[in-house]
Amino acid sequence: MHDLKAIRENPDLYETAWAAKGSSGKVAEILDLDAKLRAAQTTLQSAQAERNDASKKIGQAKAQKNEDEATRLMAHVETLKKTLEEQAEVERQAGEALKAILAALPNIPAPDVPEGADEHDNVEVRRWGEPRAIASPKDHVDLGEALGLMDFEAAARMSGARFVVLKGQLARLERALGQFMLDLQTQEHGYLEVSPPLLVNDAAAYGTDKLPKFAEDLFRTTDGRWLIPTAEVSLTSVVMDQIVAEEELPLRLTALTPCFRSEAGASGRDTRGMIRQHQFIKCELVSITTPEQSEAEHERMVECAEAVLKRLELPFRTMLLCAGDMGFGARKTYDLEVWLPSQGKYREISSCSNTGDFQARRMNARAKKAGEKGTRFVHTLNGSGLAVGRTLVAVLENYQDEGGRIAVPKALQPYMGGLTHIGGVA
Repeated sequence: MHDLKAIRENPDLYETAWAAKGSSGKVAEILDLDAKLRAAQTTLQSAQAERNDASKKIGQAKAQKNEDEATRLMAHVETLKKTLEEQAEVERQAGEALKAILAALPNIPAPDVPEGADEHDNVEVRRWGEPRAIASPKDHVDLGEALGLMDFEAAARMSGARFVVLKGQLARLERALGQFMLDLQTQEHGYLEVSPPLLVNDAAAYGTDKLPKFAEDLFRTTDGRWLIPTAEVSLTSVVMDQIVAEEELPLRLTALTPCFRSEAGASGRDTRGMIRQHQFIKCELVSITTPEQSEAEHERMVECAEAVLKRLELPFRTMLLCAGDMGFGARKTYDLEVWLPSQGKYREISSCSNTGDFQARRMNARAKKAGEKGTRFVHTLNGSGLAVGRTLVAVLENYQDEGGRIAVPKALQPYMGGLTHIGGVA
């Protein structure tokens, strides 16, 4: 959600910022509705005060047995009552229309976000590791199926497209990756482990900017709840409608959960394999901060996500997204892209975003300093630390040998009972 006062004071800034994210031409409509809303509210307050005064005078007139004055005042009260009803309806309609427009408009980019329309305008910030030379690299599907441990046909029979059945050592490797990520973020990076609900209500989905814009990308249950597309929704909603003590911030939360996405907007994209699925596991990172802390916290969160790839010795690059490629709720986003040998390019494995107070305004999450009366909106940040399925893909492809055997990264061997290779003879 957006600050109406800021839009009134800087209309050109918002028009330009929204245009950079593909949503232009709304400022004039917003200001018009805002003016109607405030005018109706002013009229309501004036009419209410006038009615209260007239009602008081009716009693005085009757006490003085001045029936003519009492009758005149009662007629005036009836007129005011009609005015109140009419203006209340104007206020309701303008308020609802204004809320609907603001809810559908994306966050505005931070000043240091590069201009650009799409992924081709993103800026590489840094790169880590060198891709290993692999003669004729196989993709993760061929590797997994050759091992007899990855079954897309069985998944399709029971669930349809964009699902997979992992078996044996690959199932254990997936579990090992998730546990490794969770341990790293909690034991070394100070995140608090949370086991959150996987089903949330409208308020939680709206507060984290998934509704109304992305309803078709979510799965909804028959009782009106939503399956989480990411644990960001549950973790951030911990502070929904709450006032937290500023002295307790930043609050850092992490969760390893299944995630569910309809992939409604991804028709024809990544249809082969595990890159884009309806159900996947992800280690999510969420931070709740003061406005002053959020920029530094964003950089820290990116480093925490990068640490996973470094420990797994997977080559990657960190990209600063341009305005046109950022997500709806993001003020600033870094993507981590891991090297996939079969594709000969880097692919996204994590997005870390600072949403500023955008989500906090939608969910009414505020902070208060000790000894002070006022409150202010917190800043919320979220990132993947990492997507487990895509990390599994990267491990399979980067650690393959010519015979199709997969070396287990050193960081994961303790989670695999000391196993050093999957497939063949260790």
